Amino acid sequence: MKTPIIEIDHLVKQFRHAERPSLNGINLTIYEGEKLGVFGPNGAGKTTLISILCNIISPTTGNVYYKIAHANYSIKQALPMIGFVPQDFALYPELTPVQCLNYFGALYRIKKNSLRLEIDVLLEKLGLLHVRQKKIYTFSGGMKRRMNLAIGLINKPKILFLDEPTVGVDVQSKLSIMMLLDELNKSGTTIIYTSHHLKESESFCDRIALIDKGDIIALGPLADLLKKNKAQNLEDLLIDLTGKQLRD
Repeated sequence: MKTPIIEIDHLVKQFRHAERPSLNGINLTIYEGEKLGVFGPNGAGKTTLISILCNIISPTTGNVYYKIAHANYSIKQALPMIGFVPQDFALYPELTPVQCLNYFGALYRIKKNSLRLEIDVLLEKLGLLHVRQKKIYTFSGGMKRRMNLAIGLINKPKILFLDEPTVGVDVQSKLSIMMLLDELNKSGTTIIYTSHHLKESESFCDRIALIDKGDIIALGPLADLLKKNKAQNLEDLLIDLTGKQLRD
């Protein structure tokens, strides 16, 4: 039996002066150890949902319940067990990788000896150990993207949120990132992932949640959704269910 790790109950987000809610009463269960892909057009509500789950913004109404290691947590209580990797770089470019990860590790109150070891392990896995003492502003886009991921992993999160983790990187960096994410998932990390790289997402995600206009319009394993909607791939499914109209 699958074990729920996040329960989302009638989640609504209405921004001031907006014509309609960004989230329109979403209900969703996310299971321990799964890789859930959240997809939809621009403005569908994907970023709003993830921002609420990471306590970046508050919902208008509704609740989110975290169930980690057989205990119940509020969003704020769960934050030390959550990792978030945003699309925009969350870096201090004037620092080195070691300095940057020491800073974020200190925010999580990780003991210095454990932190030193974890930094070296992360940098080695992400191919950044050889530049551990170089300033981040000298890095290529792919190296910064991998550094962005390292920051999100420094606290060994039970749940990892990823917003476009491979955008703007070369094939080698993309492969390195996806291999590490698979490794983390196999070791027990639950991953919630959003991306516009739909081909990449097809092989990565266990389940797909399609959001449009603040509602979940499709949910389930990709193979089941394709069969039900007679679509060839994730891109066709997204177009079939949300239309071809441009979104802003």
